[in-house]
Amino acid sequence: MGQDQTKQQIEKGLQLYQSNQTEKALQVWMKVLEKSSDLMGRFRVLGCLVTAHSEMGRYKEMLKFAVVQIDTARELEDADFLLESYLNLARSNEKLCEFHKTISYCKTCLGLPGTRAGAQLGGQVSLSMGNAFLGLSVFQKALESFEKALRYAHNNDDAMLECRVCCSLGSFYAQVKESMKIALQHGDRPLQALCLLCFADIHRSRGDLETAFPRYDSAMSIMTEIGNRLGQVQALLGVAKCWVARKALDKALDAIERAQDLAEEVGNKLSQLKLHCLSESIYRSKGLQRELRAHVVRFHECVEETELYCGLCGESIGEKNSRLQALPCSHIFHLRCLQNNGTRSCPNCRRSSMKPGFV
Repeated sequence: MGQDQTKQQIEKGLQLYQSNQTEKALQVWMKVLEKSSDLMGRFRVLGCLVTAHSEMGRYKEMLKFAVVQIDTARELEDADFLLESYLNLARSNEKLCEFHKTISYCKTCLGLPGTRAGAQLGGQVSLSMGNAFLGLSVFQKALESFEKALRYAHNNDDAMLECRVCCSLGSFYAQVKESMKIALQHGDRPLQALCLLCFADIHRSRGDLETAFPRYDSAMSIMTEIGNRLGQVQALLGVAKCWVARKALDKALDAIERAQDLAEEVGNKLSQLKLHCLSESIYRSKGLQRELRAHVVRFHECVEETELYCGLCGESIGEKNSRLQALPCSHIFHLRCLQNNGTRSCPNCRRSSMKPGFV
C-alpha cells in the first residue's frame, strides 16, 4: 500500500469514526497498519488507534499502539514525532494508573529539544503530569503542572485544553476538600493549613483572587500559630502572586520581602530562589535595572548554593529543558555530559555509579 492509498484509507477510517461506526473504522486502520510501508502513514494511523482506544476505555490496547508508535517515531528520526508518541505513552500509563511512569515519560517529552510541536503539545504534557501527581497525592506539584497547562491553553487560545485542565482542577479540589474534612475531624492544624494553602492556590490559578486572599490569610494564621515558618513563606509567596495578578506590584514586593526574611531565617534556598525569580520579573516589568540585576545575581547565587548545576559542564540546571541523571550518591548531571564522560564512577565523589535514576 503506497503513500496516497494509505492517506485515503486513513481518511476513510476517520469518516467512519466520526459517524460513530467505530469498529469499522478500527478495521480500516488495522488493515493500513498491516499493509502500508509508508512510515508517516503508519505513524498517523497509530495515533488514530491510540485516540480511539482511549475514548473507548481500552487502555491496555491504547498502551500497545503507543509503544509501536514510539518505535515508528524513532525510525522517522524526528523530534516532533517522538514528542507526540511519548505523550501518548504518558497518557496510556496515566489511564492505567501507572503514575510514576507517566511522570517519567512527561519529563522525557519536556527534555526533547527544538520541537515544533512543543507549543501545541506542551500544555497537554503538563496536564498529564498534573493528573499523575494528583494520583500520587503530591498536591503542590500537581497544581504547578495544572497552572503550566492553563498558561499554555491561554497563550494558544486552546479552549479544549482549558476545559480539560478545569476538570482536573475540579478533581484536585475534591481531593483537597476530603483531606480538609479529615483534618477538621482530627483537629490536625498542620494539615488544615496545608489544605487552606492548596485551596488558595486553586482559586488563584482560576483567577478568583477574592476567594484566594482570605484562604491565604487563614493558612498564614495557622502557620504562624504552629510555628511553621516555611509554610508562612509559601502563603506569602501565594499572596505576592495574587498582587502581581492585580498589577499591585509594590504590595507584591512587600509580601516577597516578608517571605524572604523568613526563608533566610530557616535557610531554605529553594524558597529564596523562587522569591528572587518572582522579584526579578516584577523589577523587569517596572524597568528598574539596578534592582533587577541584584535579584538576578542572588538567583544565580542560590542556584550555586543549592548545587543546581551540572558537575561536569557547569551549566545551571533548570534554565533549559535538558534530560538529567541522578546517581545513587545523589549527585546530578546532564545525561549527555555523563555519556560523553566515559567513566563508570561519579565524576564528583568517584563512587561507583551502579544503577542511575532519571529525573
